[in-house]
Amino acid sequence: MRNSILKYLLLELLLMGFCPSSAQEKSDEEKPNQLTVDAQLMSRGEVKEGGLPTSSEAKDEENRSAYVFNRARLSVGFEREKLSLKITARHQGVWGAEGGGTFNISEAWAQMKSNNGLFARIGRQELAYDDERILGSNDWAMAALYHDALKVGYEGKGHQLHGMLAYNQNSKNINGGTFYQNGSQPYKTMHTAWYHYDFPKIPLGVSLILMNIGMQYGNPDDHTTLYQQLVGGYAKYHPRKLTVEAAYYHQMGKASIDYSSIKSIPIDAWMASFKTTYNISRQLTGYAGFDYLSGDKEFVVPKHGNLGLTQHTKITAFTSIFGSTHKFYGAMDFFYVSAYFGTFSPGLQNVFAGASYAPFKGFSCNASYHYLATATHLKNLDWTLGHEIELGASYQVMKDTRLSMGFSFMKGTETMEALKRSTDRHKLVWGWLMLNISPRVFYSKW
Repeated sequence: MRNSILKYLLLELLLMGFCPSSAQEKSDEEKPNQLTVDAQLMSRGEVKEGGLPTSSEAKDEENRSAYVFNRARLSVGFEREKLSLKITARHQGVWGAEGGGTFNISEAWAQMKSNNGLFARIGRQELAYDDERILGSNDWAMAALYHDALKVGYEGKGHQLHGMLAYNQNSKNINGGTFYQNGSQPYKTMHTAWYHYDFPKIPLGVSLILMNIGMQYGNPDDHTTLYQQLVGGYAKYHPRKLTVEAAYYHQMGKASIDYSSIKSIPIDAWMASFKTTYNISRQLTGYAGFDYLSGDKEFVVPKHGNLGLTQHTKITAFTSIFGSTHKFYGAMDFFYVSAYFGTFSPGLQNVFAGASYAPFKGFSCNASYHYLATATHLKNLDWTLGHEIELGASYQVMKDTRLSMGFSFMKGTETMEALKRSTDRHKLVWGWLMLNISPRVFYSKW
């Protein structure tokens, strides 16, 4: 009897929140409908040398690479009072790639809103929060990130509360079994709660996040689900010309060092970041900061051969989850995008400073420096990984067309060479040129 009453009350609340009365229905019909069609064509050519893994048989040419990425998107959006939806088709690949690249639907969601700030969104969607360090769209990558999820929440009066739920399954197992691996996402289940508050009288916003991620290990006949948690917060203070950002996240739970093994070990990892930005003038902005991501202890790296075998009883290396890593740890993406040799990670320390300059409308350029080091002491090796210098420029050619370019140089160390198994550690260079055309090709309102 009690369960029946609770179900009835829950149904009434949903009806009150999302289902309008007859008077509201008439009002909704008078609201305009909007239909938009947006297109994007992004092409990026890259040239890089050094930093690539080599073998004893490798030739000099194998440590250099040049290619052109391409991404095309077509998005259709519809919106009216209390209802909106979006569908985005996407193709991405390398010029001349076998099979012509890949095609998929990167967004396909519908969202309902109520008058009192409640909303619900279901379907394939991007999850981008705060500075995108933990959950981000990772738009730099041609494939980017998406999640098949249900998101519900409340927004109003300075408060934002979102809850997200995802459950993934391989299509071949829909008639039996719940084992999930090698799908579009690394996780089986994800439960996330995010809360943000903007203080009314001071320029301060604070966010809290709690994630519970279930990963499956083993094989269809013998598998287990291990859960890891992340809890932390992000704060942004923006008084006039100054912006200060800080974040702290802690990971716990259990994981396996091998997807084929069901043996678990505990996780105890953390990260912290700090960044300050100052608008020196309308044209010139300077910034500096520090990132620390914990690493695994007793990380053994012999100078030659494979990594040393160490019996770990705990994972203490922080994982960047589903963030936009390209934004934070050096544009050359040596860390948290490309992996180290071996299972574990020595973590990262990133001290950075830079400036951006916009001398006239539509044009901007920037320069930055990164000092990169491991977070874990390595036997027989120094902490320092290298010094990276980044240069970039961007020009708005026309309303919906932007041309960007960049160049990065890293002076690596013996530690960098050992971790990445790369030669030419003193000559790590990367350059790119990108054209991004993103017009709105159709708009209608009725």
